[in-house]
Amino acid sequence: MNRYLRSMLLTGVWFLMLAMNAGAQGPSWNTLTPREQELLKPFADRWENLPPERQERLRRGADRWDRMNSGERNEAAERFQRWKNLPPEQKNLLRQRFEEFRRLSPEEQERVRERFRWFQALPPERRNALRQEWQRIPPEERRVIRERWRNMTPEERRALRERFRGTLKDGKP
Repeated sequence: MNRYLRSMLLTGVWFLMLAMNAGAQGPSWNTLTPREQELLKPFADRWENLPPERQERLRRGADRWDRMNSGERNEAAERFQRWKNLPPEQKNLLRQRFEEFRRLSPEEQERVRERFRWFQALPPERRNALRQEWQRIPPEERRVIRERWRNMTPEERRALRERFRGTLKDGKP
């Protein structure tokens, strides 16, 4: 009886693993729509070897691309070209920062986006002045500033922003 139970259990686990493995496969190339195949053509020869999550990200990207107007496509192509021209160290740093951003709560992500929009709305001269000011700070000190910022409570961050808001309005960093 004990052997029978063990045999049944192993058989059940084996079927479960087969089912999980079958579900882990992404869409085959032939199941993609003709438009998806057209957009994803550079991946055609290796599509079946890509991990399912990568296949899904590529499909979503193709869908996003397909819904863009020509201006948005041009901007995306320019961003991609800039990305391709970055040195590997810079790409790794950007990937790391993106992962950090993804780990933020939705509220914190929205605050980051809001600050980015604020920065983008500044006149180019002001943006450059702020960048230069940040670059004048030694790298180790910048790292400490980032770490302190990450460890602050929302209230502490708000108070710090208010403290510096006056100097930013005066045009001084």
